Amino acid sequence: MNPILEYRDGIRAGKYVVSRKVQRLYEKLGHEIEHQAGRYIFDEEKANRPIEFIERFCRHSKGEWAGQTVKLGLFQKAFIAALFGFVDAETGLRKYRESLFLVGRKNGKSTMAAGIALYCMIADNEPGAEIYSTATKYAQAKLLFDEARNMVKQSPELSRYIRKRKQDMYCDALMAKFQPLGRNSDTLDGLNASLVVMDELHGVRDRNLYEVMKQSQSARRQPLLLMITTAGTVRECIYDDMYSYACNVLDGVVKDDSFLPVLYELDSAKEWGDPEAWAKANPGLGAIKKLDDLQRKVERAKSNATDLPGILCKDFNIRQNVAQAWLTFDDIDNPETFDLEKFRNCYAIGGADLSITTDLTCATLLFVDKETEKRYVTQMYWLPQESFHERVHKDKIPYDLWMEQGLLRLCAGNTIRYSDVTAWFNEMLNDYGITPLWIYYDSYSARYWVDEMKQYGFPMVRCIQGAKTLSLPMQQMGADLKAKKINYNNNPILKWCLTNTGIMTDRNGNIVPIKAQQPKMRIDGMASMLDAYVGLMDHYEEFLRA
Repeated sequence: MNPILEYRDGIRAGKYVVSRKVQRLYEKLGHEIEHQAGRYIFDEEKANRPIEFIERFCRHSKGEWAGQTVKLGLFQKAFIAALFGFVDAETGLRKYRESLFLVGRKNGKSTMAAGIALYCMIADNEPGAEIYSTATKYAQAKLLFDEARNMVKQSPELSRYIRKRKQDMYCDALMAKFQPLGRNSDTLDGLNASLVVMDELHGVRDRNLYEVMKQSQSARRQPLLLMITTAGTVRECIYDDMYSYACNVLDGVVKDDSFLPVLYELDSAKEWGDPEAWAKANPGLGAIKKLDDLQRKVERAKSNATDLPGILCKDFNIRQNVAQAWLTFDDIDNPETFDLEKFRNCYAIGGADLSITTDLTCATLLFVDKETEKRYVTQMYWLPQESFHERVHKDKIPYDLWMEQGLLRLCAGNTIRYSDVTAWFNEMLNDYGITPLWIYYDSYSARYWVDEMKQYGFPMVRCIQGAKTLSLPMQQMGADLKAKKINYNNNPILKWCLTNTGIMTDRNGNIVPIKAQQPKMRIDGMASMLDAYVGLMDHYEEFLRA
């Protein structure tokens, strides 16, 4: 049976416990296999070739399985099948060129990656293949290389084609090589990589190694960059960037058909004490990773708090120093849309979250259907023009696409021009007859913008950004999102902002929004809508009677 469909069906039946992100991924992949249309198709033969290669020619070199042929778990087969099986219908070249595979330690990721590397070296029909295992330190990169080297030594078939040289392995017949590289290697320039395996991505401190290796693949027909890792403790590094990018691809915020995100992790840090949830981050638990070993670690952490951060990070992939998440993607996701004409000549409540240079500026209009009491939200976003293209490239966020879709506008110069925000509210009033009865703005907004808005007759209300003001409206907004009571026109920017939102809770249980991830992951759209929600709760009955 197709390993992707078998795995998906097993997840559906409860046979395999996985994270919500993994479940969504394999639902998507299964749907694409069963409803093949468009540019990409699924090729069963190409999917199975690397699996058969690994299980036929690769052997374990350590522990109780030393000398035995590798038997891949279904989660590994499904991943490999997805990586190699989806191809362009016309060219036959692979769909996926980059992948982040996040999994708890001791789940066989290095063995799997070494097998993939050997397959790509001599069996992937890539002339003059160049395979590189990379890491910040050469010693870390060499671990994966040594695993592959040991597989070759134990296989008469592989040894016939691959020989060890001083710094690499080489196949004379195919002029293919496999070499480990560290960040400071002298040979990073002039590479022509076909496969790059970045081992333990969380340990890579800057983007340069990633950028150099990715650029080295530019001349290949179907290059593959495979990042395998557990979670990390270092913030603001390439791991954070790639994890956030993977989540954005999964959530549909970023459209990247060439990126395969596979994220085995607990859905919540609260699950670390629940044995039923451990497999979410450890798909090899019981077969590859020892259950009793993990149980001992957890029991020790219960009595020794200093052990807990390491277990959360390395065994359960709960990133440290990350704020508590507010809502899940399923809570947020709502594909419903509406036509703004529905609210022509209607009243609304406004919200505004202003920035100066780096953050997004967002303005919101919130409507309520008086019959159903369902909420409807429309928004506009702004960024400075001078830094726009740099932000698209550096942040890897599709601001350019959102601008083309009419969801975001540029302000001339290198700062936000607040008069553009005023112009949008006037545009909604003049073009659609939408009258905001109150516009709630964050208390840090520029005074001159508030005065300008008042000159146009807009009723401005200062919204204090503290728990006393925001907690109840935020809780209500969260409940309404979960109940699909808010139609936000499936706006991808707002959806992105909502997924980036974490919460900080005080001792009284009050909550306020904070960024759940690194600074470039914006929450401004959520903040603007929350300001409008404060207004809604302040004037709900009055608003419905208007």
